[in-house]
Amino acid sequence: MNRKLGYEQVPSARSNGAEIPSLHEAYANDFPIGAAVSPAVLESAGPLIARHYNSLTAENHMKPIELQPEEGVYTFEMADRIANFAKEHGMRLRGHTLVWHNQTPDWMFEGKDGRPADRELLLSRMKSHIDTVVGRYRGDIYCWDVVNEAIQDKEGGLLRQSRWLELAGEDYIQKAFEYAHAADPDALLFYNDYHETVPAKREKMYKLVKELLDRGTPIHGIGLQAHWNIYEPSIEDIRITIERFASLGLQLHITELDLPMFSNDDKRTDLKKPSEEMIDQQKVRYEEIFKLFRSYKDVLTNVTFWGAADDYTWLDYFPGKERKTWPFLFNDQHEPKPCFWGVV
Repeated sequence: MNRKLGYEQVPSARSNGAEIPSLHEAYANDFPIGAAVSPAVLESAGPLIARHYNSLTAENHMKPIELQPEEGVYTFEMADRIANFAKEHGMRLRGHTLVWHNQTPDWMFEGKDGRPADRELLLSRMKSHIDTVVGRYRGDIYCWDVVNEAIQDKEGGLLRQSRWLELAGEDYIQKAFEYAHAADPDALLFYNDYHETVPAKREKMYKLVKELLDRGTPIHGIGLQAHWNIYEPSIEDIRITIERFASLGLQLHITELDLPMFSNDDKRTDLKKPSEEMIDQQKVRYEEIFKLFRSYKDVLTNVTFWGAADDYTWLDYFPGKERKTWPFLFNDQHEPKPCFWGVV
């Protein structure tokens, strides 16, 4: 890559789509390459996604509040669009997510008298939701993020304070896996969380999953969200994390990868385009990370980006004011960036 060409350009010899290698084909002997999508993203970036990715995750449209906004009222249209796109293009489909403290409708936790639901009612609703959702996509979705982000970040206790924990008790996580396994015995079931490379959080994740395994819970893997950036975590921290979780004998998936061009403490909102140094750093980081991923392809069995290209990412609207963060391998025009060439 001639870096003088800058962010928006690629060499003319590579601008012809026929000469741009398919991202997922470059990793055909390693692991599937996924993207988190919405129906709107499939509309705007369908050709890019069909060419470069062979695994899809619904970014939001399979979360509880989207699928069952009212008790017994299921709204599958948007999720079905994603499932149908995956089927049409011969892609794997990951399910995200069945049980989460966020984006779950309030009615799930409410009793009929206006008081909080009791344990029996809440677990029966969980089971009904899982039976219906997992049953609908049985044979189409090959793995599920069954429980998402159940561990607290603070020091001290293991589990996040949530209405699931408060009303159903600590074994709600095990129950969710048991219900999901009963609904589709062939689906791979994952626990999914973020800050997985932070030592204290990593050990909590390890402890939770080991306890689930020791109790005979049907869990097959750990989802590492990998919301990192171009400066951190270090390659060594990522390697230690993979080694630690791999020691449990489970599959590992990178479930929500993005590398924005800002460090965690960089709150700038006025940068209109990344600097050459940022572009170079992102290329180096992606190269190093994918080299590491390839070296663990025996346990790392899927790598999914939390988006497809820089024109849409949740990071542009988080944690506050809109700003561009340029986290992916393709730019706003769906052209390969320098980091794409580093990866393939």
